[in-house]
Amino acid sequence: MDMKQHLLTIGFLIISIVSAAQSEAENAAVMQPINLLFKGMKLGDSSIVHAGFTKTVSMANIAIDKDGKPLIKYESSLDGFLKAVGTPHSEIWNEVIWDTKILIDGNMAQVWAPYAFYVEKNFSHCGVDAFQLFRDTEGAWKIFHLADTRQKEGCKVPIKISEQFK
Repeated sequence: MDMKQHLLTIGFLIISIVSAAQSEAENAAVMQPINLLFKGMKLGDSSIVHAGFTKTVSMANIAIDKDGKPLIKYESSLDGFLKAVGTPHSEIWNEVIWDTKILIDGNMAQVWAPYAFYVEKNFSHCGVDAFQLFRDTEGAWKIFHLADTRQKEGCKVPIKISEQFK
């Protein structure tokens, strides 16, 4: 390999490393409001939860009704959720995600992740969280839409997660 090929290879490696580092930093920034959501839920602090969302929010829950039919429930504000989180409760709410997939295009990002929800150490339900985020004028990512699925059976919670709640 001649000097020109060495320099091209080194340049390509440097660009790849810088791109990967920027991607990791951007992914971490996208995850920040999601981490705030889970931290606020765990602490029962609605102000922490609220900090991760835009002013206008939509939420949806996809489930199965008592007759076994698909059901979608819409919420057009955070008010009910913030009230539930902020109302004093003795149990700790733990939502854990894994296998997170992050997609970013300009000022919009999407995060898709399976989750398990525990009340204290008791398994409650599992599903998938789907977040839509917006990068605001200050460069901060905020959640503007959150949809989830919810079930109590058929959950494939990784052992390293379920072991934390035994």
